[in-house]
Amino acid sequence: MPFRSTARTLTFATLALIAASAGVAPLRAQANKMDNMDPSQGAPLASPARHAQVSFGSGPAAINISYNSPSIRGRKIMGGLVPYGKIWRTGANPATTLVTTADIHIGTLAVPAGTYTLYTLPGQQDWLLIVNKQIGQWGTEYHQDKDLGRVPMQAAARTSPQESMSISFENTTSDATQLHIRWENTDRYVPITLK
Repeated sequence: MPFRSTARTLTFATLALIAASAGVAPLRAQANKMDNMDPSQGAPLASPARHAQVSFGSGPAAINISYNSPSIRGRKIMGGLVPYGKIWRTGANPATTLVTTADIHIGTLAVPAGTYTLYTLPGQQDWLLIVNKQIGQWGTEYHQDKDLGRVPMQAAARTSPQESMSISFENTTSDATQLHIRWENTDRYVPITLK
């Protein structure tokens, strides 16, 4: 019995040393892979988890957006799956989350450092980006009384449809960036600046 116990201890110690010498990157990669798997089906999620990140300013300010990315898969998206004139979770599954380490302006809206949920209100012509103070909810749960505010989004031209929805930071300078939301034939964006 003492031999078995010692052998088990040595095995666990050896595994711990191998994991430490290999670094945590492979473990993170495995965790990210598991986040994008449907546990009930053992298959990749139809709308996998994605992240958009940017750093700028002398601080620097860091902004991180976590969302799930749906795909067209032969469907009509804008004005169909995503109806005009109704609040959209701006992704799929859980609510899309924005975390900022610094006070910023999203368009003209002052956004203190913290964690927020992003929604959009798509229209045939005009879009609004909604910054909401409720966090941790499923994406279809929305309470207007929790809004920090709403800002108009600008449109950019697209020459071809984009299959999977994306959120990205682009045209970043020392004190500003642009937040882009793209899907199908839509590219809507809003400027972000340091407060």
